[in-house]
Amino acid sequence: MVSPLDHKLLRDLMRMKGQVLAIGMVIAVGVMMLVMMSGLVTSLNETRSTYYDRYRLADIFAPVTRAPERLLPRLAAIDGVGVVEGRVQGSALIDLPGTDLPVQAQAVSLPDLRDPRLNAVYLTDGRMIDSDRSDEILLLQSLARAHDLHPGDRLVATMNGARRTFRIVGLAQSPEFLYTTAPGEMVPDDARYGVIWMSNSALSAAYDMDGAFNEVLLALSRGAKEAAVLAAVDRILGPYGGLGAYPLADQTSNRFITEEIGGLEAAAVGVPPIFLGVAAFLLYIVISRMVQAERTEIGLMKAFGYTNAEVGAHYFKMVLLIAVGGAFVGCLLGIFAGGAMVQLYTAYFKFPFLVFQLEPSSFIIGVLVSVLSASAGGLFVLGQVFALTPSAAMRAPAPPDFSRTGEIGRALNLLLDQPSRMVLRRITRQPGRMAGAVIGIACGMALSVSMLTIYVGFDRTIDLTFDVVDRSDVTVSFTTAVSDKTIYELQRMPGVTLVEPIRIVPTVLRSGRYSYRGAIEGIPKDARLYRAIDSALSTIALQQGGITLSSSLANILHVAPGDILTVEVREGRQPVLNLPVRGVAESLLGSPAYMDMEALNRVLREPGRVSGAYLAIDSGQADAIYRALQDMPTVAGVSLKADARNAFKVLMDTGAGAIRYVMGAVAFVITFGIVYNSARIAHAERARDLASLRVIGFTKGETAFVLLGELAAVTLIALPVGAVLGYYLSFGIAAGFSTDLYQIPAIFDPGSYGFAALVVIGAGLTSGWLVKRDIDRADLVSALKTRE
Repeated sequence: MVSPLDHKLLRDLMRMKGQVLAIGMVIAVGVMMLVMMSGLVTSLNETRSTYYDRYRLADIFAPVTRAPERLLPRLAAIDGVGVVEGRVQGSALIDLPGTDLPVQAQAVSLPDLRDPRLNAVYLTDGRMIDSDRSDEILLLQSLARAHDLHPGDRLVATMNGARRTFRIVGLAQSPEFLYTTAPGEMVPDDARYGVIWMSNSALSAAYDMDGAFNEVLLALSRGAKEAAVLAAVDRILGPYGGLGAYPLADQTSNRFITEEIGGLEAAAVGVPPIFLGVAAFLLYIVISRMVQAERTEIGLMKAFGYTNAEVGAHYFKMVLLIAVGGAFVGCLLGIFAGGAMVQLYTAYFKFPFLVFQLEPSSFIIGVLVSVLSASAGGLFVLGQVFALTPSAAMRAPAPPDFSRTGEIGRALNLLLDQPSRMVLRRITRQPGRMAGAVIGIACGMALSVSMLTIYVGFDRTIDLTFDVVDRSDVTVSFTTAVSDKTIYELQRMPGVTLVEPIRIVPTVLRSGRYSYRGAIEGIPKDARLYRAIDSALSTIALQQGGITLSSSLANILHVAPGDILTVEVREGRQPVLNLPVRGVAESLLGSPAYMDMEALNRVLREPGRVSGAYLAIDSGQADAIYRALQDMPTVAGVSLKADARNAFKVLMDTGAGAIRYVMGAVAFVITFGIVYNSARIAHAERARDLASLRVIGFTKGETAFVLLGELAAVTLIALPVGAVLGYYLSFGIAAGFSTDLYQIPAIFDPGSYGFAALVVIGAGLTSGWLVKRDIDRADLVSALKTRE
């Protein structure tokens, strides 16, 4: 049998359905963020792990100049090594019709007459290659799709200086090549770089590697000591030009995937609690004010004999229904949104299948935070009301004394009309209640400001990288470090207006227990096309005999100017250098390290060597320049800055950065919910007073002004408070979006603050219009009756 209090509960929920829906919406989007983000991260990690295991991705990669196959048993005998696979790999240039430049590719061998023991491929179309046919290849599916290539098509590629024609027999994916970039680049572009798989015999013949390999893959057994295995591999391969073995954690594709998922994980850990915390705070304010408005009804229930526990349970049920209902909807929305986002990220990361998995703890946390925050708001006020006797609780609170307003008050009385004075008195005589409303709306403003600032931060990363740091048009990379006389050949090309050399040296940078596998970029003293810049965007003068680190790399290595860095060079004679850190540069793409090119060549004892060049060109002669570069035997690849910029924008709009749009939408929803709730609560608290004003002769407009003027004043006061909160909040959100690949700055952008203010004001106008409509339609007789 339904009790009278439960009947009252249902009537109250129907009467306050607008507020209930608005509160539930705020809770729902906060919980949705938590469930969606945690489920997304869990699913991607599980999918990656399953993909790696199913296709046997190696634990250690060891490139070498050339090593005989007889070394493979010695490598397999290393303690802790479970499986060994030698292979041949090299660079290639693919000529495709309709492209200005040849497409760069990596050629990788597959064992003859058997499946690979490690780094197997996933065949998506066609068939596997026949090792007896040297012209058959598998092509990376992403490159094939970008150029509309299919099994049966033919393509021309240059390998080791020789042009050959191949037939595509299948398209494939691999866990080793989820993220593919051309040499010397940071940004993946499916249309400009790919992978070719060939039989081991065919590729060995192409690169003069018969009976040898230039890379070995190793899988570790359970309990193996990775550091010891790496050292043993380097000792064995050292005499044959070993370039330094490295673990899966440092493999380019895996590191990118890990960083991208790590960025999502950081955002999942840091950002949803902020949204949920704002929702919880709002819920606390809303519920406390809602229960305060029920003061008379609470006194009446106590007069009828209901105990404090029964009355408290009644209001706790209301809180529980709103909080649990909102959290339940949020969980459903989180599952739906998470599933949709996982599908997008599965395509983005090129996973061939999806292992969708939810994080149960996110449901528990979301529901508990919602219920506890709502309960805290209700119980706080109930405690105050329970302290009153039934007769005192049934009486309306004594009105504040507005008679002693002082000189300022008398001056304002002369300037303001009666409705305006009523608004002012409400604000000044109930500062606690108004402060709660101001803080609530300010939190919504802060969320909007921080997310709009993040949007600007992403654009800033693109502009700084491709307009300030890199001011070239074309980047040329050479097959190996060549003589700087090659630069003169580039300078003599018609249409080339400026050439700057660069020397890129692969290294492992160490500082104590911190290390980073990357490269040192040697640039000229008077660099103009590609520069190291400081926080003021001024060119940094690179000092002789020292290294300048990007701010992100300095943070990774925990070093500052004046510290000594150990540099393990991974090419040539592979010296180990101790270099002082001379400065810190501003860089938002990657984690580069800079040196003066002459100083770098000097410490390497390789004077006059360059790895590539940056070119400024006349766009009218671009086609002739591209053809000339293609005919240079030392050129390994050519990339256009415009293409790199577009690829980077796609990367940030479809990778971990894509979630910012969802968060922005959620921030706007919460902002509207906060403002709308504030208006609804104020209306509920003053419905009887507003009806009284109508009865004594106030017009509909004057009556609405008394309430909406209060909302307008609170909103305007909240704007600067929210702007300050948003400024500091943006730093935390920006840190959550930043990864090893790119960093997102939190910058002050007046346009973002202005737009966020317009969002809040727009929410206020919409909420005011909805509330005014209810005021105009109010039944004065019903509103003036005491609700029992």
